[in-house]
Amino acid sequence: MKIVVAGASGLIGTQLAADLRRSGHDVAAASLSLGVDTVTGKGLAAAMTGAEVVVDVTNAASFGDNSALDFFKASTKNLIAAAAEAGVRHYLALSVVGTPRLVESDYFRAKAVQENLVRASARRYTILRSTQFYEFINGVIDIGAEGNVVRLPPASARPVAAHEVAALLAELATGDPLGNIIEIGGPEQFGIDEIARIISPPTKTSGR
Repeated sequence: MKIVVAGASGLIGTQLAADLRRSGHDVAAASLSLGVDTVTGKGLAAAMTGAEVVVDVTNAASFGDNSALDFFKASTKNLIAAAAEAGVRHYLALSVVGTPRLVESDYFRAKAVQENLVRASARRYTILRSTQFYEFINGVIDIGAEGNVVRLPPASARPVAAHEVAALLAELATGDPLGNIIEIGGPEQFGIDEIARIISPPTKTSGR
């Protein structure tokens, strides 16, 4: 089966493409660094030729202002159009747990637009929402850094390993479209401030 992985150079895309290839599938790795630009549509038609499934794990370079919204609107529309032209039977997209409840955030508002475009399209689809990846937790902690102190809220999170998300995406990609949204999260719930204390020196972290 030919499967297009859009965003194949990212954390999830790299592992997903490797998982699918190990299972014997023909993977078309699509990303800007590989000559496929989902925002302009450059290279998409060639990548989609003969594909049965497209997995959209693209992500915006910036999370602020309108950058993320502009990215997801253009990228998703182009991917859906190219998938329709190629007769792709299953459109699988990766999103974020909590998206509908966090639309005051520019990034989550952009993700909500992405989800809505997928659901409104004529493509049969599956959307997988994931909690934050363990691999990105340090980035969250860095946002709260103020000199030698990290101030973070005690908000709860269920971080999940990227390889588990990639494995579930591979399973979903080779199955039938669900026409629905499903979620994946880590096995344990932590406060963000608690996670920071676990992975950072205690003298440099504090909750607020």
